[in-house]
Amino acid sequence: MSFFKKIFNKSSNEPRKLTKVNQLLVDDIIVLTDSFALPESLRGQEFQVKAVNSYEFEEKVQTEWALIGTNALEIFLSLEVDDITELKLSLKIQHEDVETLFDLDSFSEVFDEPGEAFLEKKADSNITALWSSEQYQQSVFAKVGFFHRKDHRSENLSAYEGKDSGEQFELYSLYNEDQSKGIDVEVWQDGDTEVCLTLFKPLSDIIDMYPAS
Repeated sequence: MSFFKKIFNKSSNEPRKLTKVNQLLVDDIIVLTDSFALPESLRGQEFQVKAVNSYEFEEKVQTEWALIGTNALEIFLSLEVDDITELKLSLKIQHEDVETLFDLDSFSEVFDEPGEAFLEKKADSNITALWSSEQYQQSVFAKVGFFHRKDHRSENLSAYEGKDSGEQFELYSLYNEDQSKGIDVEVWQDGDTEVCLTLFKPLSDIIDMYPAS
């Protein structure tokens, strides 16, 4: 019995290892590369996981890690799984940033059927340099999803309506020509609209990860 107890105690006391992005939990830390291909606000920065949320769509459930940097920048991280798996980094921008980036009449076409808006950048705001692209073509129109302030990897998402069912929204997405950058627009049921600029980067852009415990 003491032999098994020793083995059990040894394994339970071993520090948690982080080898994959999808293992990240609250308070874990990631370190990004200092590559000049990243916006200056991301280069070489450490980001800590402040929350883990879930985006539920008809065909998949996606994990979102809310991160805050040592420079106080707040961004969101998810994994884009296609032929290859990439990091999707998202920066929420304000109305004045959208107004600087795009002609607002053109931007409003994102919400017009059949969802084929084409946007050309006017200029960058203070925070959007290297986050933005010169042109975007719309590819997602009014896709219904549910946002859960839960980690679906360890918590069940309610399939029923009510307070546990998540917050419903419509997603509109645009991408640049090589799909290395994008725009996500989320329209919530209360009318709130959130706009994020998105970057798609190789997994290797995270050069280190530290578990909180």
